[in-house]
Amino acid sequence: MTPDHKKNWHVGLRATHNEKRKLCAFISGIPVTLRVRNNTFASVEINFLCVHKKLRSKRLAPLLIKEITRRCHVEGIWEAVYTAGVVLPKPVATCRYFHRPLNWMKLFQTSFSPLPPGSTKERMLRRYKLPDSPHLPGLRQMEKTDVKPVTALLKSYLDKFDLAPVYSEEDVRHWFLSKEDESNRVIWTYVIEVPSLDK
Repeated sequence: MTPDHKKNWHVGLRATHNEKRKLCAFISGIPVTLRVRNNTFASVEINFLCVHKKLRSKRLAPLLIKEITRRCHVEGIWEAVYTAGVVLPKPVATCRYFHRPLNWMKLFQTSFSPLPPGSTKERMLRRYKLPDSPHLPGLRQMEKTDVKPVTALLKSYLDKFDLAPVYSEEDVRHWFLSKEDESNRVIWTYVIEVPSLDK
């Protein structure tokens, strides 16, 4: 639900044979501004493609991709970015990323993280234990007044890359700043406040 999101880019397929009309498949897209070298243009980021496990052999994924592509073309957007866990034809980038579990026991209990061979639960808990207080001086939670400097820092960092999203202050506020409703919060952003040299 980005500030400029389009409701018709949230595509879901529901079952019609039962009263509950359960969601069987879903794909979404959000508008993004991309910069490729010196060219900036409107694009769409495709995400959250998911098909019910009992329907995965029914070719629903290509159908959803085709439909969201059609809906983007109607809006006059012809480029899209998306990620996959497998190598697809002509990728523009590949990467490796690593997870640092914050609550390993919860991940283990939900079968997300397995117990490595030759290790114990106690050893894993010790390995991923967090310190009682942060080691970085000046670390604090991001506030509304930080949106402008964070946007500037993010822009200067992303300028190093040939392919990067372009974030406005409104985008930074949406993606990184906490909403009023704390119960639905999924992102906590922290900044390191450096004392001003003017003082």
